[in-house]
Amino acid sequence: MSSNPSARRALVTGASSGIGAATALALSSAGYEVHGAARREDRLADLSGVIGHHLDVTSDTSVEDLAAQFETLEVLVANAGGAFDAEEVGNASLASWEKAYDVNVLGTVRTIKAFLPALIASGNGHIVIMGSTAGRVVYENGGSYAAAKHALSAVAGTLRLELNGLPVRISEIAPGMVKTDEFAVTRFGGDKEKAAKVYQGVEKPLTAEDIADIVKWTVTLPAHVNIDLLVVRPLAQAAQHKVYRKA
Repeated sequence: MSSNPSARRALVTGASSGIGAATALALSSAGYEVHGAARREDRLADLSGVIGHHLDVTSDTSVEDLAAQFETLEVLVANAGGAFDAEEVGNASLASWEKAYDVNVLGTVRTIKAFLPALIASGNGHIVIMGSTAGRVVYENGGSYAAAKHALSAVAGTLRLELNGLPVRISEIAPGMVKTDEFAVTRFGGDKEKAAKVYQGVEKPLTAEDIADIVKWTVTLPAHVNIDLLVVRPLAQAAQHKVYRKA
């Protein structure tokens, strides 16, 4: 399983694109033995130095089968997630809400539950949960995603209490506006024009690499230092509804 028994192992879920792919590469550059996991396993082959695995976080069997391959694990970046609609609550598709909750919340819980024994066994484990500013402040047409990310924040806080005294740190990273190739396009059902309007006029939104650098910094701090919550936005975004856009 391990190509370097002396290296600290990290697993990144949702590693086939965006923040997950950038994080896998960043941790590899920091000397970790990185395992990238995603449904689209073929895309993981493009990540130099990353060991690829198929993983569907909505499947108990898929998660448990992968976890069985790890006796120890130092870092788990629970990044798999996404937004799947931009509808008002009054027009909600319950299927979309169920998907948002299953992928973002239950998928994270499944993954943490399965890998927790390996994280504890490492003697220096660290769980990084990829949240969102949507998990702190709600906004119109974002109900399903905001509800899921609020729930995910509750998971992070609960874990921190329950694991107190065990050698496992719990960090929640909550990015604001991050421009990636797929996030907004997926949210708008493949409509690239609508997706582009999200970032219109914003000179420098955050990038996947920005968040990856933050994850790398968080997990490479001394073992007694825990970043509970790190909220990060681009300079142009003062709040969810306050974004400077050039004309």
